Amino acid sequence: PALLPLPNMRLPPGFKAEIWASGIADARSLRLGDKGTVFVGTALSPGAVYAVVDKGDHREIHTVVSGLDVPNGIEFLGGALYVATSEAVLRYDSIESRLDDPPPPVVLGGLPPADAHRARYLRFGPDGKLYISIGAPCNVCEPGAEYAKIIRMNRDGSGVETVARGVRNSMGMDFDPITGDLWFTDNGRDWLSENLPNDTLSHVARRGQDFGFPYCDQGDLPDPIYGWGRDCSQFAQPAQLLGPHAAPLGLRFYNGAMFPARYKGAMFIARHGPWNRTRKFGADIVAVWPDAAGGVAKMEPFMSGWVENNQYLGRPVDLLVLGDGSLLVSDDYNGAIYRISYAGA
Repeated sequence: PALLPLPNMRLPPGFKAEIWASGIADARSLRLGDKGTVFVGTALSPGAVYAVVDKGDHREIHTVVSGLDVPNGIEFLGGALYVATSEAVLRYDSIESRLDDPPPPVVLGGLPPADAHRARYLRFGPDGKLYISIGAPCNVCEPGAEYAKIIRMNRDGSGVETVARGVRNSMGMDFDPITGDLWFTDNGRDWLSENLPNDTLSHVARRGQDFGFPYCDQGDLPDPIYGWGRDCSQFAQPAQLLGPHAAPLGLRFYNGAMFPARYKGAMFIARHGPWNRTRKFGADIVAVWPDAAGGVAKMEPFMSGWVENNQYLGRPVDLLVLGDGSLLVSDDYNGAIYRISYAGA
């Protein structure tokens, strides 16, 4: 744990960070069970989903399942753990009482196979439906109707419908606690240039909107391959540009009571950082405040300090607000989860 990058973490005055759990290889998506269990999805071998139980003075880590194909997308509702692999959505019932002996999964439905962007992201909406991101099967291409979109389904897998199209690869979604509207992060195409396009934050104002992939990048930039003859104004525009190849992943509205009141209703976004850009940046968390018109009022740094000498010290992935109002942050680079709390100036 001494090697984890806590000393480099910069936070606003009054906040502190601590190591909440470590030794969780490829820790990515975070979800909270009814009994306080924190479930952790992963994307690398051995294809595991972990459960972390807080014992007060230590955290107990259980391997719930393993051998799955990219079980990045996880969600929890009604005592059940939902897991999205690259090709299916699975449900494990009554999971918190069976962490070491999970029941056989109920298969809710298949997902289209792909060689690229195989990780999925799951969120339950205020409508009780399960929202699923399905990335493009390529860097940039005309992907076909099954890909580059966000869908939703009923809890039993029925009633599948498209929520948003033209979404290249979303690895973060959440719902405004006031309006119920869906917001999502999206990772733009690679190899256009080092400084273009920007990755984005977008707001779904109505079901079925098209956000432009592969015809327009970052909302206003016609793609040099697929954008000929396209008017970018015909597509839904992002609410906020998040930086070129910043790799924004987890997105979470803050609804806790611990942080200062100014953060209530703000979004925290984990920027994983570029994988192929000459100069690294990101590996941070930004705070974003929506405005009344469905756009963004402002964005400012919240957690930073994990890029040093053009190398990553850590790479944040997902965010989870605990019942006490503290914020958990997963770091797949170090296999750790951090807890950010506020104690006042």
